[in-house]
Amino acid sequence: MQSKTFELNDSHVEKTPNFKSQDVTQDRELPFTLQDLKAAIPPECFQPVLWKSVFYLVRDLCVIGLLYSIASYLDSWYFWPIFWLMQGTMFWALFVVGHDCGHQSFSKSKKLNDLIGHFCHTLILVPYHGWRISHRTHHQNTGNIDTDESWYPVTESKYRIMPWYEKLFRFNVLLIAYPIYLFRRTPGKAGSHFLPSSPIFRPAEKWDVITSTVLCTIMIGLLAVLSFQFGALWLLKYYLGPYVVFVIWLDLVTFMHHTEPTIPWYRGQDWYFLKGALSTIDRDYGFINNIHHDIGTHVVHHMFLNMPHYNLLKATEAIKPILGNYYRKSNRSILSGFLHSCATCHFAPDTGGKVYHRSKESLS
Repeated sequence: MQSKTFELNDSHVEKTPNFKSQDVTQDRELPFTLQDLKAAIPPECFQPVLWKSVFYLVRDLCVIGLLYSIASYLDSWYFWPIFWLMQGTMFWALFVVGHDCGHQSFSKSKKLNDLIGHFCHTLILVPYHGWRISHRTHHQNTGNIDTDESWYPVTESKYRIMPWYEKLFRFNVLLIAYPIYLFRRTPGKAGSHFLPSSPIFRPAEKWDVITSTVLCTIMIGLLAVLSFQFGALWLLKYYLGPYVVFVIWLDLVTFMHHTEPTIPWYRGQDWYFLKGALSTIDRDYGFINNIHHDIGTHVVHHMFLNMPHYNLLKATEAIKPILGNYYRKSNRSILSGFLHSCATCHFAPDTGGKVYHRSKESLS
């Protein structure tokens, strides 16, 4: 039985759904409810603090500006690869600030959130509203193998007939897949994040999508003008190098959030919001944790979508005693975890209300 995509009534302001009206048998499948978890978290964790949000944004922008100044001053091929790695990481951090804006957790003002979100995401060629809306679909359907938006397992039957180029991008060069996703979504799902006619969007979201597409087009035009004036090598040094690193970060982290052989996926009536929200895993990125705003602390984020990033650690500690074994955190290093997931997570069974990733070696 196919699950219907879960949608909130408000197309823009994100809220954690209230499931009191749902069948109580669903709550009994877990030894706690969403309300139990929320009650354990200090109330201030749910409130955005504008000065904190602005501080992290300004911090990121200052580091980005400093790196550009150093790179321009040195202008050395010994330094450019180091610059790309560092600046691409800061582009990723800037994306995460825009991510908070998309969840309306940067501030209490929707207008300010959208303004800052567009600023952060347009600079790195992400259509803010197009991404925000498809990301909303992901959060509303996390862990649902039929309706989730990204990094869901393909079924065994689909895997067997996938063209070689789909397997190539899905399983071999997945860390550069994000620009393709923006234009074509994931295999089996139609639409583009740039077109208001895409099935991702509702008619009422038309002008939001157009606005973000126009801003990205302007950004591309600006890069083209600068490239014409300073040369293609300038574009490579100052933008394309960091942009590729940013894409790798985005694909790596989002892949690692939801790809792990111990994470269950659900179908039909076996899925509901809280079970799906628990189908993710926290990971430790070491000193990068603070740089990319603790985005690796992901379990609590999926339960409470509009919680500011600077409160995720505190909230996680508050709910861990309640979650018990339902809380997942990997003890592997990021490299080890990535290689392990790549080697063991290729498809899921065609049937079953609760399924797990399997490796291609399991095919008979």
